[in-house]
Amino acid sequence: MLSLEEKACNYDTFRHIERVRNLLNLCVKELLDRAEKHDQSKLSSPEVEAFTEYTPKLATSTYGSAEYDDFKKAIKPALDHHYANNRHHPEHFKNGIGDMTLFDLMEMMVDWKAASERHNDGNIRKSIEINGKRFDMSPQLITIFENTAKDLF
Repeated sequence: MLSLEEKACNYDTFRHIERVRNLLNLCVKELLDRAEKHDQSKLSSPEVEAFTEYTPKLATSTYGSAEYDDFKKAIKPALDHHYANNRHHPEHFKNGIGDMTLFDLMEMMVDWKAASERHNDGNIRKSIEINGKRFDMSPQLITIFENTAKDLF
């Protein structure tokens, strides 16, 4: 039979477990909301016209190459609009990744993965390497992204 002290400890433990469960469910809800709203701005002007024309061109280019960068320059107004309306891009923030949340980073990571699958020679690990430099990510954050890619993809 449990003592009163043991019962109190078990009660506190169950409350803690329930609280963590509830907080994780809030995280799940946030991610589900983001999944529903992801990149909706691409479906209207000025983005839809640019992405309709350039997505096939981008797919045949190598991510991070001069050709890829030239395509990005050609659709800069659409990209600027996209970044302004989608917080999972570091360009959305004054201080880039430093202003992002864990949810922003998670959405960005899976966006990179999905984008890498649209390129004929795409590779999430190469995207992490390129974007690590592009966004001045810390070595620790790069490693976290690499670990996540290894576990998830």
